[in-house]
Amino acid sequence: MSHATGAETARQTQELHIFHDVAKALTSSLDLDSILQTIMEKMAEYFRPDTWSLLMVDEQKNELYFAIAVGSAAEALKNVRLKVGEGIAGHVAKYGEKLVVPDVSADKRFAKRIDKVTQWETQSIICIPLRAKLRVLGVIQLVNVDMAHFGHEEQFFLQALCDYAAIAIENARSVEKIQELTITDDCTGLYNARHLYKTLETEVYRSARFGYEFSVIFIDLDHFKQVNDTHGHLVGSKLLAEIGYLIKAQLRLIDFAFRYGGDEFVVLLPQTPKDAALVVARRLRDSLRASNFCKDEGLNLNVRASIGLATYPHDAKTPHDIIRQADEMMYMVKNSTRDNIGIAQRGVVK
Repeated sequence: MSHATGAETARQTQELHIFHDVAKALTSSLDLDSILQTIMEKMAEYFRPDTWSLLMVDEQKNELYFAIAVGSAAEALKNVRLKVGEGIAGHVAKYGEKLVVPDVSADKRFAKRIDKVTQWETQSIICIPLRAKLRVLGVIQLVNVDMAHFGHEEQFFLQALCDYAAIAIENARSVEKIQELTITDDCTGLYNARHLYKTLETEVYRSARFGYEFSVIFIDLDHFKQVNDTHGHLVGSKLLAEIGYLIKAQLRLIDFAFRYGGDEFVVLLPQTPKDAALVVARRLRDSLRASNFCKDEGLNLNVRASIGLATYPHDAKTPHDIIRQADEMMYMVKNSTRDNIGIAQRGVVK
């Protein structure tokens, strides 16, 4: 008997250590990847499966994809997707209940196509849902665990680890939501300058990698100060909000609009060369010319803008330089005619 208790004590000690490590990861890091990595590593250390993976639910497509996969079949799983409801993992994602299948050949739900992709032979699968309050966020799947040593206690321990993972994902999602609040500008609802540089960095990276061009339009309202001085800041804010709305209405879904500060706006047009961007800039200029603002306030304000345009990679190759080029072209217009468009390396539109 004493030997059994020795083994049990050793296992309980291991469980405590693992819980401690996972709790530490949860509290010290907001970085979801590192938390999940810790949880998955601990799981492997304890259950020693052939392959284990974390599948996340893509709610838009109603599919599962392998967010983390470790083991001999991991590489082949990177591009595999399962429909929610397909296979053991898909079943668990759909119904939110765990499944322990000691022999998959006897289970009709098993998706054989994954073994074809991985050239791997699945004997047993353990799948646990990661549940948030109202939905399944993902599934943790262990393949070919030694089923002889997988009893109630092990199930309980695995469930506890999965609950931790679900908490981590849920927390990370709410942190993302909080960050979303701080990347927009209160007055106009457009993105703010902080988010502009993050977005530009991503766009430079993407465009460099795939050989795309993109363009930036810099918009500075003409004589905006007079509106504030004449009608007060509330009307000024209302005007900015209406102009933000007008700018957004001219753009495609893939474009971005930012309030850069004061009465300055920036528009980012991904995958858009200079001539196509000029069409958008003209549309913005013309719709400003044709619009009257603050009608609810009993005013009929007409506002014009000085606009600058620059294109990556021809005019500049870094986020700051692209903004600087577009900004300089805007100033060229501001200091000459106003109410027009300046284009990097071409000058003011005729």
